[in-house]
Amino acid sequence: MVSSPTSPPQPKEVPSDNKWAENGPRREAKWWYSTFHTVTAMVGAGVLSLPYAMAYLGWGPGTFVMALSWCITLHTMWQMTQLHECVPGVRFDRYIDLGRHAFGPKLGPWIVLPQQLIVQVGCDIVYMVTGGKCLKKFLEITCTGCTPIKQSYWICIFGGLHFFLSQFPDFNSVSGVSLAAAIMSLCYSTIAWVGSLSKGRAPNVSYAYKETSGADSMFRVFNALGQITFAYAGHAVALEIQATIPSTPEKPSRVPMWKGAVLAYFINGICYFPVALIGYWAFGQDVDDNVLVALERPAWLIAAANLMVVVHVIGSYQVYAMPVFELIERSVVKRLSISRGVVLRLIVRSAYVAFTLFVGVTFPFFGDLLGFFGGFGFAPTSYFLPSIIWLKIMKPERFSRSWIINWACIIIGMFIMVASTIGGLRNIVKDSSTYDFYS
Repeated sequence: MVSSPTSPPQPKEVPSDNKWAENGPRREAKWWYSTFHTVTAMVGAGVLSLPYAMAYLGWGPGTFVMALSWCITLHTMWQMTQLHECVPGVRFDRYIDLGRHAFGPKLGPWIVLPQQLIVQVGCDIVYMVTGGKCLKKFLEITCTGCTPIKQSYWICIFGGLHFFLSQFPDFNSVSGVSLAAAIMSLCYSTIAWVGSLSKGRAPNVSYAYKETSGADSMFRVFNALGQITFAYAGHAVALEIQATIPSTPEKPSRVPMWKGAVLAYFINGICYFPVALIGYWAFGQDVDDNVLVALERPAWLIAAANLMVVVHVIGSYQVYAMPVFELIERSVVKRLSISRGVVLRLIVRSAYVAFTLFVGVTFPFFGDLLGFFGGFGFAPTSYFLPSIIWLKIMKPERFSRSWIINWACIIIGMFIMVASTIGGLRNIVKDSSTYDFYS
């Protein structure tokens, strides 16, 4: 499914005044920056729900969907790295800029921007929930005699950290946080599958499909597709990551970006597949939507894993939030004719953190949120929107290999988007009816 990373078809050059201008983001990143930023963006809380998705899909379909998603999204990631500089002399440093070029200045933003914002804001909401739940689990394991604290309070504690971290100015300034997050993701993923393996198969484990009504079973399967989709989610910030890499006509940024992306996908594979397959093998249809919750021994290791998840989602939150901060601040400066500064940053970013915190506290349905956002936002930006843009800009020959692969990505991605969005939304509504809010 992966096209060759060399010699992409070249579109006709268009006039531009932006000849490799360096007046955008600071371009100081090395190729390995793209690796840990991409790992931080992709290998997130979604990896912990993969065994749960397998419980609804089963061994064969579940493994097939995961492998197919890995191939499709690696192919579309390659397309994104090539499209970043598909016009000689111009850099599309944001998804919205590429959308304007592909679909026009009026239609482009309406096609790209809503999907990108759904991914970025949706991830931050899910990470609020994940961070709070893992903090709560960490305390329960390490302090068995402590007075229990409401889950809502833990989410608020986690959210409070981001009122401070959100004041860092740009991607480069959070590189250290992102690197720590990438390392943590590899560590807790390893603990998840090694812990499941050492625990062994649960007594009376069953790999039969979960017993639910016909309609409910179908919606849960749809939601499982969205949970897998959520796990492949780095594309919404791929161009913003590539924008931090220096580039000249002789040494285009697509070369180091692709090198870093390939390594990131290798790390992605060694995190995702063992967790999904071994976690499902150990617990079968009774696995929790966060596999770490099902692991209890050794206590110190599981506590450490939960703390690692917290560190990781702290970094992931910032990776997804930075492009949103930049977009909002640029819009405010343009519309209100005010200058950038500490005051603007404090107001805009604090308001954003408060919004994601409020939604996360109100709807802390981890698995359902993954399915809904995975379908509604991640499927377009990761599965088929890059292919549509590629067909629009590069115009491969009809029925050529590139044309067929891209149309296959579009059809598969659209099916996943519709199915998992319906499944996730239905499950959120159903679970909300029995949930005690702000508990």
